[in-house]
Amino acid sequence: MRGSTDDPSRVDAAALRAWPLPPPGDSKYSRGDVLVVGGSRGAPGAAMLAGIAALRAGAGRLTIAVADSVAVAVAVAVPESAVVGLPEDADGHVRGDAVERLGPALEAADAVLIGPGLDDLAQTGLLLDGMAPAIGAGTAVCLDAFALGALAKRPGWGGDLERLMLTPNKEEAAILLGHDIEGTLAAAREVASRYRATAACYEFVSDSDGRAWRTRPGGAGLGTSGSGDVRAGIIAGLLARGADGPQAAAWGSSLHALAGERLADRVGGLGYLAGELAGEVPAIMAGLEPD
Repeated sequence: MRGSTDDPSRVDAAALRAWPLPPPGDSKYSRGDVLVVGGSRGAPGAAMLAGIAALRAGAGRLTIAVADSVAVAVAVAVPESAVVGLPEDADGHVRGDAVERLGPALEAADAVLIGPGLDDLAQTGLLLDGMAPAIGAGTAVCLDAFALGALAKRPGWGGDLERLMLTPNKEEAAILLGHDIEGTLAAAREVASRYRATAACYEFVSDSDGRAWRTRPGGAGLGTSGSGDVRAGIIAGLLARGADGPQAAAWGSSLHALAGERLADRVGGLGYLAGELAGEVPAIMAGLEPD
């Protein structure tokens, strides 16, 4: 589905059916490997939410890299995932030299999501610096949360990457741009252009050429702790499956919004949990298969 440099192209159910995701193949190896890097001692759940969402979006294999002190607990809680323990400082922040532990997982990854559960800006910046030369040019990379704040101080980071995805909220978009934003569409376009990436800011998606798409907003209930981690994980899972940046962002944002709408109908407009969103995704995807 081609985006527009004028008014954003509307992404509804019919548009998604006409923009089918890459075929899944016949094994977990054909649907791609996702590596989630995050999970400080104080926030391992963010990386778990993102990783589970990636699998629910159809990714074949998952590795979650989190602080050493919580690695065993994460491995028990998410038995579908391989888990890598990362060095941490005395306060439980993942250290910037953690890339040394990521070698095999990073080499195998088709998509890398960096950010969920990281909680120290300086250490996250050092981690990005170390990972940049280790990520293959063809690997899709999605930055979320604290990784976006660190990117703001590294505007040339990832210049060699073919598929860079940024998923800022309004506050993170303002940090990336260094000024207050006038609207989420304008922010998505400016972020995408400045960082040569695909940007997904709430319901708006833009590529670096200014082509834009508008998905469903999904309702107020999506504004809850962990919801953004689930959205980033869905997008990473679709990237691992072979979707390009705009398709992964448009489909991922739509699936996230539709999951919120389904839960709002069943649970109520407010009060459903981020951890409940990912479980809705497979049925929604099945319902959006081409006629």
